Amino acid sequence: MARRSETTLPTFLLLSLLLLFSSVSGRPPFACDPKNPATRGYKFCRVRVPLHVRVRDLIGRLTLQEKIRLLVNNAAAVPRLGIQGYEWWSEALHGVSNVGPGTKFGDGFLGATMFPQVITTAASFNQSLWQQIGQVVSDEARAMYNGGSAGLTFWSPNVNIFRDPRWGRGQETPGEDPFLAGKYAASYVKGLQGTSGNRLKVAACCKHYTAYDLDNWNGVDRYHFNAKVSKQDLKDTYDVPFKSCVVEGNVASVMCSYNQVNGKPTCADPDLLKGTIRGQWHLNGYIVSDCDSVGVLYDNQHYTKTPEEAAAATIKAGLDLDCGPFLAVHTESAVKGGLLVEEDVNMALANTLTVQMRLGMFDGEPSAQPFGNLGPRDVCSAANNQLALDAARQGIVLLQNRPGALPLSVARHRTIAVIGPNSDVTVTMIGNYAGVACGYTTPLQGIARYSRTLHENACADVSCGGAQRFGAAEAIARQADATVLVMGLDQSIEAEFRDRAGLLLPGHQQELISRVARVSKGPTILVLMSGSPIDVTFAKNDPRISAIVWAGYPGQNGGTAIADVIFGQTNPHGKLPMTWYPQDYLAKVPMTDMGMRPDPARGYPGRTYRFYKGPVVFPFGFGLSYTKFATSLSELAPRKVNVPFSTLTALQQNTTSSASSSSPPPPLLGSSQAIRTIHSNCESDAMSLDLDVDVHNAGGVDGTHTMLVFSSPPKQGGEWSMEKQLIGFEKVELAAGSRKRVRVNVRVCKHLSVVDRNGIRRIPFGQHHVHIGELKHPISVQLSKLGVN
Repeated sequence: MARRSETTLPTFLLLSLLLLFSSVSGRPPFACDPKNPATRGYKFCRVRVPLHVRVRDLIGRLTLQEKIRLLVNNAAAVPRLGIQGYEWWSEALHGVSNVGPGTKFGDGFLGATMFPQVITTAASFNQSLWQQIGQVVSDEARAMYNGGSAGLTFWSPNVNIFRDPRWGRGQETPGEDPFLAGKYAASYVKGLQGTSGNRLKVAACCKHYTAYDLDNWNGVDRYHFNAKVSKQDLKDTYDVPFKSCVVEGNVASVMCSYNQVNGKPTCADPDLLKGTIRGQWHLNGYIVSDCDSVGVLYDNQHYTKTPEEAAAATIKAGLDLDCGPFLAVHTESAVKGGLLVEEDVNMALANTLTVQMRLGMFDGEPSAQPFGNLGPRDVCSAANNQLALDAARQGIVLLQNRPGALPLSVARHRTIAVIGPNSDVTVTMIGNYAGVACGYTTPLQGIARYSRTLHENACADVSCGGAQRFGAAEAIARQADATVLVMGLDQSIEAEFRDRAGLLLPGHQQELISRVARVSKGPTILVLMSGSPIDVTFAKNDPRISAIVWAGYPGQNGGTAIADVIFGQTNPHGKLPMTWYPQDYLAKVPMTDMGMRPDPARGYPGRTYRFYKGPVVFPFGFGLSYTKFATSLSELAPRKVNVPFSTLTALQQNTTSSASSSSPPPPLLGSSQAIRTIHSNCESDAMSLDLDVDVHNAGGVDGTHTMLVFSSPPKQGGEWSMEKQLIGFEKVELAAGSRKRVRVNVRVCKHLSVVDRNGIRRIPFGQHHVHIGELKHPISVQLSKLGVN
């Protein structure tokens, strides 16, 4: 996506009024127009007929050529059946976007609410917020569809694991933890699609399946990359959020990625598509390719000898829709050449047409359908604007705060020096895959609502190629009661097809920060905008830098949210959704190495907080508050769970150790035993523990505690190689001095299980631990004597 210029758009209030009073003509029926007598007799137009019958009727009326023209994103019209053409490609990562041809701003829809970038929203660890955002985005999407400005199929969210801190698209994801990414996926999808049975408000799409997290690094690009992934990592890490998206979120679509996985293009791998997505997870929807990836596997990866073979391989693997023209061009000759049969095409169409019917696209007049009343007044509304602000506040993370630094006081800090290349930006705040925002409040504007400001960009942009204006920045810092430096990155540094070369601040930014901090009259606050980690060890260790705040890409109201945190209107409670590594970490981890676990033999340190044990700048889950929280466990917290097994023979067949799978089973009560979850009664009450946690706001300020719950398995000599894993999170609002009891449910199969080297999920016997803040609670998992002979 091309970088947008930093121009200030109309204010939120003006734009919302324009949208409210705009006259938007309604969309004509996509199909089954009740005014068209020719369509009245078609069974596929009868709303009360079962969906599968309607779909079968429609497919039976199409010629092969008509079917093939429906296999691509810009599906052709079928005029003789009264069906319009349709553009499948729309985006709604964190607001209705004009990336992709399916959505256009203008006429009655000049903009849409731009929420914080996903990585920032994920830092809230708030499932209800994620679902609320999805609901608002789908309200605006439906309104734009009703006005003829958007489609109903949105290829969002991106739930790939943020495996490597250099990845330019990490900003689009919920972070590095698979459990967090899975919960985000299910919550956001439910918000987008609605929860009214089989009816869809809009159709979401979880992308990019799977093990896709490299765009362009050291001469390796996503079109040619073969991701070599172990069964253990695939099951334990890369597939987790996609499974949650399908199974918990009931998503209507999954997108396969450009890269190969273990030598096979994902869009032509029947084990991944038919076997896993549709077979094991039971996708109720369609599978779509990333744009032009069918062409890529033929033209770039040379996976097949002919284009007809590529078309046949993808359709037979389970691909239903091609983003791109490839299938429209080559499928007919693949059928005529005997590589495909027409029934293969019918199966693909059945999946896409079913989704369109679930959206109501074959139900006649759009205005008479559910959500048909949504229009311009529902886009850029005051309530939506407020939610975007709340989301930004919840996602901001306080990384460092020296005593007496933050929050600033309006009474004491009457003049603020606001400095830096991101101090007065607009579109930078919404990151990539965004649309046209309703309006913006920049950091400078937000701070100006509290105090008088002195402003100096100091750098022309985030590249900060020269120090010519540093003297001017130092001059205003000497005058002001406090200094706020707004630094970081933008889409010129990290973006799709633009992976980072390093983790340090670009250009002369570090020099600017240090020089300003050295001369500042008052406290110096460093605010970082970025979608990925930055090594700011220098700032962390500089006593003249009073506080560090990570704002991510905070959305259209980012400036207000940043100012609210700095001045204490908001007590920060965001937590980092990714590890912040030091720069020297990169020398040990090529982006092309997909391994999650450390390998000491070759000096490979492992990835993410779950496996990496080395030094960090800031850890996953870190974030400070203006108050102090204390947690304690009830004295009655359970410390033991018995896993029942029916027979000793079954136990011996389903235990494992760090030895190879071909080795004999370990002794019955060996410390390295683990049993398959599928051979345990996972839904039994005996396989569930409740921990009562008392949370106390021990400080003098009201606040929200973001309680993260982790588990760690028994040490197994490298079999699992896991330090700990996130198993739950909870938002706890507490007035100063108050207490609240929170019940944490630990499901043994879900939360205390691990994945072995063969990709099998197991429950290890021995002593596990549950970590909540500083608490470390042991839970002994043992074999039940009941029923064993």
